[in-house]
Amino acid sequence: MSDAADHPGVVARPPMLYGIAFIAMAILEWFWPRPILGGAVGLWPGIAIAVLGVAIAVWGRRTMTAAGTNVDPMLPTTAIVTSGPFQFSRNPLYVALTLLYLGFTVALDTWWGLIVLVPLLVLMHWGVVLQEERYLEQKFGEPYRQYRSRVRRYV
Repeated sequence: MSDAADHPGVVARPPMLYGIAFIAMAILEWFWPRPILGGAVGLWPGIAIAVLGVAIAVWGRRTMTAAGTNVDPMLPTTAIVTSGPFQFSRNPLYVALTLLYLGFTVALDTWWGLIVLVPLLVLMHWGVVLQEERYLEQKFGEPYRQYRSRVRRYV
């Protein structure tokens, strides 16, 4: 694989996609409020879900950094990471972003968060995850296929 092509070719950086989705959710909620529960009932559960997402993200990032590979999917992957949260999910950072987003959705008490999440997850699956999987299989071959057969894609 040439250096110029040594990256997965994802559609965009995942934090940017989740940020755009959050902004879309906030704008929709501003103009057309759609509460899930009404009131502040979801505030603390939402914060708890968001904190769990942040904890998984920090754990995953530290694990990737310790393995000596790039966290940014726009850069080359130098190793298959199989420790830390990568023992349980091949995409723990994306699970973490989804938990963070869901935490905000629950805390802000808006159906828009769930509605916007659907196309976001489709875009993440097709435009990021499948691109990364193709790249990793091409780059690492059998060791990646073995890892993929042992560990679930998400949860």
